[in-house]
Amino acid sequence: MLIYGIDPGFTGAIALYWSDTGKLEVHDMPVMKNPKGKTIINPHGVLDILANEGGKSLAVIERVASRPGQGVVSVFSFGEGYGHLQMACAASKLPLQYVTPATWKKRFGLTRDKGVSRGLAMQRFPDYASEFSRAKDDGRAEAVLIALYAAETMT
Repeated sequence: MLIYGIDPGFTGAIALYWSDTGKLEVHDMPVMKNPKGKTIINPHGVLDILANEGGKSLAVIERVASRPGQGVVSVFSFGEGYGHLQMACAASKLPLQYVTPATWKKRFGLTRDKGVSRGLAMQRFPDYASEFSRAKDDGRAEAVLIALYAAETMT
């Protein structure tokens, strides 16, 4: 089964995990600049990554929400990008499920420390450890762990 693990946000990522073979492919979230120079999610880039190959597949997006103290503009931009991800899954005809950060992180004994997520991804996928070697690769690691969570609990 092909599982798409999606860590939303401009520094997030999309992981493709073939649970039957253990093959893994990781993409940084495709972004672009809008006419005002602000970074936004590139919906066409997302569609390219989510091109449904047919066969049994599942997309799992981390369910996120705004928190008190966040700026109105940044929350709106994030929500717009989150909607792009949902619609790209729908356009690709992918079954879609959601998982909260607390739920998938609890399964793996993780905290908010992104470095620990990177370490676990390297441990669970040693052949792909180079994908998570930089501090800024935490989005990649979390997308992979979301896909792994789905493989272990949702399929």
